[in-house]
Amino acid sequence: MIKVGVVDTSFARVDMGSEAVEEIKRLTTRIRVLRRTVPGIKDLAVACKILIEREDCAACMALGMPGRDEKDKLSALVASYGIMMAQLMTGRHILEVFVHEEEAESEAELVELCRNRAREHARNLVRMLLSPEEMVRLAGTGQREGFADVGAAKKLR
Repeated sequence: MIKVGVVDTSFARVDMGSEAVEEIKRLTTRIRVLRRTVPGIKDLAVACKILIEREDCAACMALGMPGRDEKDKLSALVASYGIMMAQLMTGRHILEVFVHEEEAESEAELVELCRNRAREHARNLVRMLLSPEEMVRLAGTGQREGFADVGAAKKLR
């Protein structure tokens, strides 16, 4: 059985980890999910690295919600670098699933965005591991996680 890690934060205002786990379990019984929660987004990379190295996870999802303040945006950038470094160090994918609070105009929209983004990235993780040819078919199709897809650009003749 393939193992994947799902790591989220207590800083986030929506439980995106549960959404991701539920979606993975809905899609397949061939993947076992190991879930961890850390305080904030800068803690995501090391938690994913630990799951990959100690628990032999094939891939991870790192779910977080940077706040609206400038310091939160900087923290998100630092966290992104950390996640990229963890991927390079382990040779395994870590899907960064961040929802910035200002992406939504209301609490209801924020909850829906978090839910959709977590679930759509969970689908991508399953595709990457179990049917990578599906990911190839989606290349250049304008997929957007959390919002409506925008579609492929029209080809010029």
